Amino acid sequence: MTAPAASAIYIASPEGDTGKSTIALGILHRLAATVARVAVFRPIARQGDRDYILELLLAHTTAGLSYEECVGVGYQQVHEDPDAAIADIVERFHAVAERADAVVIVGSDFTDVATPSELSMNARIAVNLGASVVLAVKAQDRTPAEVAQVVELCLGELAAQHAHTAAVVVNRCDPTQLVAVAEALNALEPKSYVLPEEPLLVAPSVAELCAAVHGRLTGGDEELLGREAMGVLVAGMTAEHVLERLREGMAVITPGDRSDVVMAVMGAHAAAGFPSLACVVLNGGLALHPEVARLVDGLGSRLPIISTDLGTYDTARAVAYTRGRVTVNTQRKIDTALTLMEEHVDTADLIARLSIPIPSVVTPQMFTYQLIDRARADTRRIVLPEGDDDRILRAAGRLLAHRVAELTILGEEAAVRARAAELGVDIAAATVLDPKSSELCDQFAEQYAQMRKHKGITVDQARETIHDVSYFGTMLVHNDMVDGMVSGARHTTAHTVRPAFEIIKTLPGVSTVSSIFLMCLEDRVLAYGDCAIVPDPTAEELADIAVSSARTAAQFGIDPRVAMLSYSTGTSGTGADVDKVRAATELVRGREPELLVEGPIQYDAAVDPATAATKMPDSEVAGRATVLIFPDLNTGNNTYKAVQRSAGAIAIGPVLQGLNKPVNDLSRGALVEDIVNTVAITAIQAANR
Repeated sequence: MTAPAASAIYIASPEGDTGKSTIALGILHRLAATVARVAVFRPIARQGDRDYILELLLAHTTAGLSYEECVGVGYQQVHEDPDAAIADIVERFHAVAERADAVVIVGSDFTDVATPSELSMNARIAVNLGASVVLAVKAQDRTPAEVAQVVELCLGELAAQHAHTAAVVVNRCDPTQLVAVAEALNALEPKSYVLPEEPLLVAPSVAELCAAVHGRLTGGDEELLGREAMGVLVAGMTAEHVLERLREGMAVITPGDRSDVVMAVMGAHAAAGFPSLACVVLNGGLALHPEVARLVDGLGSRLPIISTDLGTYDTARAVAYTRGRVTVNTQRKIDTALTLMEEHVDTADLIARLSIPIPSVVTPQMFTYQLIDRARADTRRIVLPEGDDDRILRAAGRLLAHRVAELTILGEEAAVRARAAELGVDIAAATVLDPKSSELCDQFAEQYAQMRKHKGITVDQARETIHDVSYFGTMLVHNDMVDGMVSGARHTTAHTVRPAFEIIKTLPGVSTVSSIFLMCLEDRVLAYGDCAIVPDPTAEELADIAVSSARTAAQFGIDPRVAMLSYSTGTSGTGADVDKVRAATELVRGREPELLVEGPIQYDAAVDPATAATKMPDSEVAGRATVLIFPDLNTGNNTYKAVQRSAGAIAIGPVLQGLNKPVNDLSRGALVEDIVNTVAITAIQAANR
């Protein structure tokens, strides 16, 4: 049988709870930024129940394979006939590898699938799949010397099966022992990496605790069931001693008839200066006293209240044995796992040593990863004015976890931080400013009144204006207290852009503020302008849009070849609309002689080489255009949405251009991922100023 075309990495371990999913996620994430088609394969999986690790990793792949296609055989088949099972695994793996450039293979869980050892079985599979092994070992409850001994034994076992081990990842290490463990592994080959223990990754969610105690949600916000419980307190003492022991993210267990404890805990959760709790578990099947229930309802608390019929001992025991998992729906855990891998494992070096070829295509996943990487390389300060939006808070948590930008969030600080804590989002590193009470208000009001005095604006009027989050955020940008702003999740484009027009103004030599969308197609990224700002540009404005779009595209690694779009190509058409595009094209050539620009040109001739060969055979742009300029907003907006919906493209934007400092607008339907990407774009724009 010929070897598969795809490069393959096999993650294997000699024991359970090594955090293979964290390691696989980090490698997979880096691969998706490196090659076009990345797949995952689980050679041995439980039959019946869906494998949560495979489902988690599938969400980060780019090869487009289904769950069923990425599974080899079941544990029972391995027990009954190991050789036949390996043959089936090889056949199914080749079907995956034929449709991928790289495959991450996650070995079996520690279930004693075969004798003499499960690791040996995984090594045999890796050899048959032509995959290099990344060995995952647990450091928990082991001395550095013991870790080194385990690794040495495992490497010998892998070598006995003729498996090639590319790297060793020691996971779940006491943070104080990282250096000692790394030094203990120095004498061993191959290269080793050490990851610290991260309590969040094994912390159960409130929903998992509820299931463990066979409970039901009887109060609070169902959306907060996804928050992780970072500790447990069995509240058997009096209320004042319970309050002394509360910690951030804690789950409190108390009988339903302990009204004093319930009222104290609920009050503490709502009060400034006390920790934000994960949930309250009322055990014993006892309902709250009606007056206590009325008081709790009156507080309007979103804290989940779970009721269970179990007694105190059984409730505490069930909670103690509940271990959280990194699953496809646990975004905070995913971000934490990726950050751990980024900080402690040189995945780029690991992939390079595996000789994985770098393709010439650029997929959406590759492009968005590159955005994040570039923003992280030169960290900038970005303000997010809409701190009252959960999507903004969730995006802020991800941005801070990945160190994409330093963030300032606008809103009433206690409310913003309390809501973030309820959502299980860590924004401790962010600055929170209240535009209604900040000490900056007087300074900003004086400045704004001076700027707008020709419009008759007084300082008192300016003070009212400055309390608006968009104006306050824009003034932060104007005063270089931050480097850029991202807004629009709750506000219109006009509400976001108008303050920028008034305060930040346009770049020298640019009279038109416009926008582009970065359209991530299956194998390339194009820039579409203008699809959001200028309704019916003149020839001069259209030239401005083209020049600005070419510069913006270049900032994001797109080699600008500009197509000035029209309903005719070259000299074939006449009319006012065509003449406008023709005039704008000449203006661009006059202003930017080195810029490759063609127009008027039809869309098909701009992007399709075969059509270009017929309609414009001698053009350096036709068939290879990367920046497409639409003649008006009606055409541009409809086209980008048609391509987005019909071709499955990812549209990032609008990216505003032409301003002195970067301000970018969000769609009011923006997803958390959209916000993260827009902040990265804004940070890159700020770094390129």
